[in-house]
Amino acid sequence: MNSQYKKALRLEYFTVVYNIIEAIASIAFGSLANSIALVGFGLDSIVESLSGFVLIWRLQKHDKLTPEEEEKIEKRATIFVGMTFLVLAAYVLFESIKKIVIKEIPDPSLPGIIIAIVSIVLMPLLGIQKRKIGIMLNLKSLIADSKETFVCSTLSVALLLGLAGRYFFNFWYADPIVGLVIVIYLIREGKELLLEEE
Repeated sequence: MNSQYKKALRLEYFTVVYNIIEAIASIAFGSLANSIALVGFGLDSIVESLSGFVLIWRLQKHDKLTPEEEEKIEKRATIFVGMTFLVLAAYVLFESIKKIVIKEIPDPSLPGIIIAIVSIVLMPLLGIQKRKIGIMLNLKSLIADSKETFVCSTLSVALLLGLAGRYFFNFWYADPIVGLVIVIYLIREGKELLLEEE
């Protein structure tokens, strides 16, 4: 395995570890604060971890499988991740609407704001590196994964706005509204993955 493949593999290991930590922290602090936006962000991090595992597998096995074997397993993994996006979207949609209808007000979450800021800083740097190596190695899957990383940074901005709106201005509707933004993203990404495999 050449040095660029090893670097790509290290980036994916970092992505998976970071997203698992981010997911645990987001879901834990989101549950404590009753924040669907923060919980939804954590659930999205779980899906990103699954995508990272697929890429780790692909990078490790790229010279050990036939193209047909690799394509078959990649297709299954892609369908699984796409369906997961849609299941998560249904959950976040239900919770967001419920919070608006019954006025379930989330608590302010300073840890959530910190998680969003760290993600805003880190994700674009990680996405740039993945894209650069993906282009160098002509790996469409790594380039696609870099796009996912850039989208994560966009979601982090939405999350920060929602949590800051609640924390600084007591605008509690910001939280379920950001939850609905995350739903739109999850549905779009899930449909895109499933349509690619038709």
